[in-house]
Amino acid sequence: MSESDRFQAESIETGETKMKQILLITDGCSNVGQSPVMAASFAKQEGITVNVIGVVDYGTIGELGAMEIEEIAKAGGGMSELAETRQLAKTMQMMTRKTVVQTIQQAVNKELKQILGSGSVESLPPDKRSEVVEVMDELTETTPLDVALLIDASASMKPKLAAVEDAIRDLMLSLGAREGETRLAVFHFPGKHSGEDAVLDMDWTSKINEARSLFQRLVMKGATPTGPALLKVIDFFRYGTLNGYQTGLGEADEREGILSDYVH
Repeated sequence: MSESDRFQAESIETGETKMKQILLITDGCSNVGQSPVMAASFAKQEGITVNVIGVVDYGTIGELGAMEIEEIAKAGGGMSELAETRQLAKTMQMMTRKTVVQTIQQAVNKELKQILGSGSVESLPPDKRSEVVEVMDELTETTPLDVALLIDASASMKPKLAAVEDAIRDLMLSLGAREGETRLAVFHFPGKHSGEDAVLDMDWTSKINEARSLFQRLVMKGATPTGPALLKVIDFFRYGTLNGYQTGLGEADEREGILSDYVH
């Protein structure tokens, strides 16, 4: 087997690893609980990319809010964007696509370093580079992908939630066109009860028609516990529950979950 063939075979194996993303949609600064930047950094350590969209309609995001949005995405290995609600669906699709390509390229470059002794696709000869790009394109479409949407439901977001629901449906249509297994879950924060940092609105699904009327009965609150909400979603990726470690009896034990690492 040639080095190029070996690279292609081993690179395709990276597609067996499911890519994980959190897409946070917010319109302002967090003001409750742990640092969202720290939470995003933890997500990255867990192999979960964090992307952030700042929604700027009905009042603008201040300088501090924009800085926080950028820092959360940077710590989570993702990207950030400010968008009006009418651009939301397009922005969500673009960011999801770009971070999938970025993740694939990082994996491919890692393989290149090990197999060909080269650090990047650009440093390859043209013929090998075209083969690598072809593999990357294939992996972008076929690698399994989980996207967790985390929606800020603080009081100022109320006028924007209808646009968020429309954007979720558009995103599901876009993800459904991929060849690989793609699933979406939807969460909002905070919940209506004290200490309810995040609420699961839609469990993992690849069925487009399930994303409807998610936020009709929401009780909008002023608090914005972005950091705690991110930690809850990371728990969900790990254990399939928002409440921490899933025991053998099927009961969640928050003391054993990741939140214990952040209790001060």
